[in-house]
Amino acid sequence: MYKKPGIKSESKDDAASELSSLDRRSFVKLVPAVGTAIMVAPHLPVSALAQIPSPTATPVPAPSPSPTPLRVTKEMLQQTEKLIGIELSDAQEAMALQNASANLDRYDALRKIDIRLDTEPATLFHPALPGKKFNSKTTKFKFSKVEAPQFNAIEELAFASLPQLGALIRARKVSPVELTLMYLARLKKFGPKLNCVITLTEELALAQASEAEREIKAGKYRGPLHGIPWGAKDLFATKGIKTTWGAEPYRDQVIDYDATVVERLRDAGAVLVAKLSMGALAQGGRWFAGMTRNPWQVDEDKTGSSGSSAGPAAATSAGLVGFSIGTETLGSIISPYSRCGVVGLRPTYGRISRYGAMGLSWTMDKVGPICRSVEDCAAALDASYGPDERDLTVGDAPFNWQPDRRLQDMRIGYLKTEFDQQTDAERKTIYQQSLDALKAAGANLQPLELPKFPVGALRIILVAEAATAFDDITRSGAINQLSGQEPFDWPNTFRSSRFIPAVEYIRAQRARRLLMQEMEALMTKWDVFVSPAPGSLSLLITNLTGHPAVCVPCGFPKGLPQSIMFTGGLYDEGAPLRVALAFEQATEWHTRHPKVDWA
Repeated sequence: MYKKPGIKSESKDDAASELSSLDRRSFVKLVPAVGTAIMVAPHLPVSALAQIPSPTATPVPAPSPSPTPLRVTKEMLQQTEKLIGIELSDAQEAMALQNASANLDRYDALRKIDIRLDTEPATLFHPALPGKKFNSKTTKFKFSKVEAPQFNAIEELAFASLPQLGALIRARKVSPVELTLMYLARLKKFGPKLNCVITLTEELALAQASEAEREIKAGKYRGPLHGIPWGAKDLFATKGIKTTWGAEPYRDQVIDYDATVVERLRDAGAVLVAKLSMGALAQGGRWFAGMTRNPWQVDEDKTGSSGSSAGPAAATSAGLVGFSIGTETLGSIISPYSRCGVVGLRPTYGRISRYGAMGLSWTMDKVGPICRSVEDCAAALDASYGPDERDLTVGDAPFNWQPDRRLQDMRIGYLKTEFDQQTDAERKTIYQQSLDALKAAGANLQPLELPKFPVGALRIILVAEAATAFDDITRSGAINQLSGQEPFDWPNTFRSSRFIPAVEYIRAQRARRLLMQEMEALMTKWDVFVSPAPGSLSLLITNLTGHPAVCVPCGFPKGLPQSIMFTGGLYDEGAPLRVALAFEQATEWHTRHPKVDWA
């Protein structure tokens, strides 16, 4: 079960003694009071309503109520007005003081309610606008035909794609147990150097692999992922196994159920071999045991694998797992996978259930696969998408995989501005070569522009929701246990985000709807658009609107990976995956792997 750190509550007497000065703690309490409810009409208590005379009753003088001590002073109120951008008259301030003080009592009552960390707000976000229709046609997923690769030692299969591994398993040239033992050995040997493994699930993995082997021998083949070892970002609940969220306050946390994506991959016959590292509470690559390393520059790397899905990206790139599953809120699939030279799919928001995944931003979190080829991502999505009656944001739209679809028949644009703004000459050349390769493959590329929108202002949606998710440990002080305490780290973000008024958060959500409408109008003209990965503006816009994207390696400037991104329409991952597959088939970048010869 989740264990919530204790919260220290202040008594009314303690709070009242502080009203003589506007200290920091009182100010932090006051901001939500004014920012969320000061302009709302007051609600009279039942006792007050009883004193209102009816139209026909003889008025009876009511006893004078005892004045309620105010926890908010006029000086505190005036300072807050400057922060939230309003100016009240003396009369308005006098009226507001009572409401603001009453709200502090309500906040105290709310904070005493034990709310589990896996409890979502009673609101839902859907990326599709009302009335949006989706293709109901379904296709049965299958890999392209590949020949089972030749190998002398099982270790040679460490970097094989899922179609290759699947062909070997179906032909019984390699067993799930053999694959699992090989990947477990690599996780033990190379995982410490990359600092990418939090928990090795060896006992579970060997049991699942043995079961897969028995089923396959008996002729029960579950599909493309049957018997293939995988790793989970350590924010997915795994029953009876630690789920640490990479953060000091939760390093011993054990949750009593499995996340939906864990269940579905188990049902597909995949073998869970490890819980992989993530940035603390899904920020960056630093967790409670240090920074996750990039296998392409493991000794020189100062910044890690970039993005909170650092462990899955590093492990997949280094051939420590067959594939892995991560999450993205604002770049944590696209960024680390670009940096580590693997293929990442960020599906449509609400495509894969978030049940059992740590909630950071309920209206922006997305679950997606990290693989070594485009078809790997398609297979992982096919096994894990769709409603589960737990995460109500999950849409009921089919995933259609059409690897033979003609690029000539697709409407493909490219963000000319983002490509033109590349300042590094080598990177710019690589991107031009990538666009040329797409044209040679049959893509009729046309320039397009994204909506002109002050999208940076909408970042308060993410930080307000994240601060809410971890408000208990912020107020209890447990957030101070995190090793990252710089201005851009979560502890400071969570504390400062308490100054965001609810009115501004809701206004941002309303502005987000306008952005969604503009992107919907744009995407009616295109099936896919191409951009640098990670792009700047396009990355933020599409994370807010929930559009799916695929990133694949497109070159190695200065010996380090560089990627290109393909974005598609809502619930149409098949289109960007198809274009990404054509690019992959026209180039050889996905066949390059880091030299993992260190221990």
